[in-house]
Amino acid sequence: MKSSDSPIIHPAWLRLTHWLNAIAVIVLLTSGWRIYNATRFLGFTIPSGYTLGGWLGGALQWHFAAMWLLAANGVLYLAINLASGRLRRQFFPISLRQLLRDIGQALRGRLSHADPRHYNSVQRLAYLFVMVDAIVLVLSGLVLWKSVQFPLLRELMGGYEAARYVHFIAMAGLSAFIVIHVVMVALVPRTLLAMLRGR
Repeated sequence: MKSSDSPIIHPAWLRLTHWLNAIAVIVLLTSGWRIYNATRFLGFTIPSGYTLGGWLGGALQWHFAAMWLLAANGVLYLAINLASGRLRRQFFPISLRQLLRDIGQALRGRLSHADPRHYNSVQRLAYLFVMVDAIVLVLSGLVLWKSVQFPLLRELMGGYEAARYVHFIAMAGLSAFIVIHVVMVALVPRTLLAMLRGR
């Protein structure tokens, strides 16, 4: 069977939003690390070679630009997933029994990727986590950016200082997801091809 005759695994809209999110997240992480270095409220510094912006003002400009890209692209991604029913079909249900089995297989390096059109329980949980984590990042980021304009959100976060920790922890969770995601792609390279060409 020719590749042009093989079924579409990832539609064009999914590939587009995936790569736009990837760009936004890389810019947000690296500029965010530069912003963090200006305060170092956790007592350590991130090496400047891993940061973007050159200085606090430059990092903030990069961060805000990528923030709008992530927010707009994230809304588009969720809207299409909800409207098409893909969110329900691809990510639910998640069975605890199946999840534990898949985690065990993943730890032994035996997690199946026979049909890339369908996610296993570990993938479903990971992708749902990153969706929720991104929402937490945006909401806590709004508190840090416009604390006075979002008093209720600020209080729900436990105050401005608590929001800084929430934002940082959510960022760490996103970073962990990216590391695991890249490792899994390296182990199953055809998943990268599918996200590039759709098949």
